[in-house]
Amino acid sequence: VGTHKGEYLPFMGVGTGAGTEKVGRYTRDGAVEENLPIAEDRAFPEPLPDLYLGLQASWELDIRRELRNAKQAAFMRYMGSVEGRNFLVTNLIAEIAGTYYELLALDNQLAIVDRNIAIQVDALSMMRVQKDAARVTELAVRRFEAQVFHTRGLRFDIQQRITETENRLNFLVGRFPQRVQRDPMAFNGLTPDTLLVGIPAQLLENRPDVRQAERELAAAKLDVRSAKARFYPSVGIRAGIGLRAFDPVLLTEPASLLYSVTGDLVAPLVNRNAIKAMYYTANAKQLQALYNYERTVLNAYIEVANQLARIGNLTAGYALKEQQVEALDASVTISKDLFRSARADYMEVLLTQREALESRFDLVHIRKERMNAMVDMYRALGGGWK
Repeated sequence: VGTHKGEYLPFMGVGTGAGTEKVGRYTRDGAVEENLPIAEDRAFPEPLPDLYLGLQASWELDIRRELRNAKQAAFMRYMGSVEGRNFLVTNLIAEIAGTYYELLALDNQLAIVDRNIAIQVDALSMMRVQKDAARVTELAVRRFEAQVFHTRGLRFDIQQRITETENRLNFLVGRFPQRVQRDPMAFNGLTPDTLLVGIPAQLLENRPDVRQAERELAAAKLDVRSAKARFYPSVGIRAGIGLRAFDPVLLTEPASLLYSVTGDLVAPLVNRNAIKAMYYTANAKQLQALYNYERTVLNAYIEVANQLARIGNLTAGYALKEQQVEALDASVTISKDLFRSARADYMEVLLTQREALESRFDLVHIRKERMNAMVDMYRALGGGWK
């Protein structure tokens, strides 16, 4: 922006110079120096020194707004880069939030596994008692032992995923691996806020990528105007003031003062093909920026629509999954009671416990997906950078 701003302001510089010249006697300059004294009884020195000290200034009048349009286009691109940074900040915050919810979900899955291990160990003890009473075979005991070993193996897998998720969260916030302070029980109380949906323009007005594409489009439009202005004449002013003499002592004399002012009007004549090429290029880039803006707006609207549908579907699915978990929790107790009274076999007890474990995992997963859906909606609506 500063570069383009400086282009339409006057340029000023200070200069100094020194030289010497010996002209031929039988030339016009030599004849003048021979017959015309500098002062009374003082001829031109030979060779003739030349000393100069002065200021020069030049200014192209921006009557076509070429330079001002270029400055404004540069400002729009700068603002677009700021919006790009905001977009990155939003994505980073959303990723941190999603990773944190994933960590809480893993903590809850670990707690579920621990509870199920206790239930399965209790069921294994019951099977051993039943085997001693000759009501079940060694096969039932082995199957329940295998189920306990499998569940304990899940525990180590979840612990590894917790470590990796903690380290990923530490990386996102820029610190070395360490334990992330959290309350796993708070995950069960997390409930997505109710969304108040307005009109599409209101939903998307804060998205940084839409703002960036809008500013890029505005900059491209100004580039076209700036390129078009090159077809018209330009007006320039040049001026200078300084001191010039052949003797340094004379530089202090008022008679050594000189100045000049020049104005010019220049229109392109021969190099119009280059200007046309720049103009056509600017038009093509403007069309490209327009297509990119349309694509960005369409993509943003689709993202919002998808997340709204996702939140609604996950809310409905979560309610059904809660009922399934309640039914399976009750069926675990019922299956154990039926087994004790010889009205169910050990496979029903085993399958019921396995289904209860899987349903609780699914419930935690859906709860995590609900929170991630809110995070993704937060990202889709452009939050985070404020």
